[in-house]
Amino acid sequence: MDDRSNTIAGWVLAGGIVALGLSIGSGMYFHGEAPEKEGFAVVAEETGAAGGVAAVPIATLLATADIAKGEAVFKKCTACHNIAQGGANGIGPNLWAAMGKPHGHVAGFAYSDALKSIPGNWDWEGMDKWLANPKKYAPGTKMTFAGLGNPEERANLILYLNAQGSNLPLPAPPAADPASAAPAAAADAATGEATATPTTDAPTQAPVQPAAK
Repeated sequence: MDDRSNTIAGWVLAGGIVALGLSIGSGMYFHGEAPEKEGFAVVAEETGAAGGVAAVPIATLLATADIAKGEAVFKKCTACHNIAQGGANGIGPNLWAAMGKPHGHVAGFAYSDALKSIPGNWDWEGMDKWLANPKKYAPGTKMTFAGLGNPEERANLILYLNAQGSNLPLPAPPAADPASAAPAAAADAATGEATATPTTDAPTQAPVQPAAK
C-alpha cells in the first residue's frame, strides 16, 4: 500500500509540476508588450465657434442670399409674427421695417426687459445672432423659438426681412484674408511655372559656310 500511495503521490506531484510549467510557458509566449511604434493618435481639431467650422460672415452670405427662399423660411415665423405694413401684432411684434430699428421699437408691444435692454439697432450681425439663438442673444427673452442653425437660411430670411419696408443697403463682404490669399497665389505661380514651355541650354549651332571656290 505504501508503494502504491507513493506512486500516486508521485504522479500527482509530477502532474502539478507539468501544469505549472505549461502555465509559465504559455504566459511567456502570449505576454503582450507595448509596440515599438504607437499607432496614429486621434486628435480633435479645433475649428470655429462651438466646435464647428469657421463661421462665414453674414455679409458674405447676404451677397448670394435669395429673397424667395427667405420668404419660404419666414413661414416658420408666421405662427407668431405678422410682417404686413400696418398689420396687428401677434404673439410676437409686427416685423414690418424692423431692420435698422431699435430693439423693442414697436409701440404697444410688451417686449421682455431682456430684449429692450440690448443697446443699438437691429443690424445685420445682430439679427443673424438673434435668429441663430434668441436665448443666447438676449438671455431671459420671452421668445420661445429655438433658432435657425443653418447660416444660409438665416441670410435668406434676413434679406427677406430687409425687403419688407427697411431696404437697407447690403453690407460689403469682408476682404479676403491676406494670410490665406498668399498660399493660394504662391500655388498659382508654381502651377504657371510648371506649365510654362521648357527652354534648352544647348548652344545654337552656327550654320556651315560653303567652302570657298
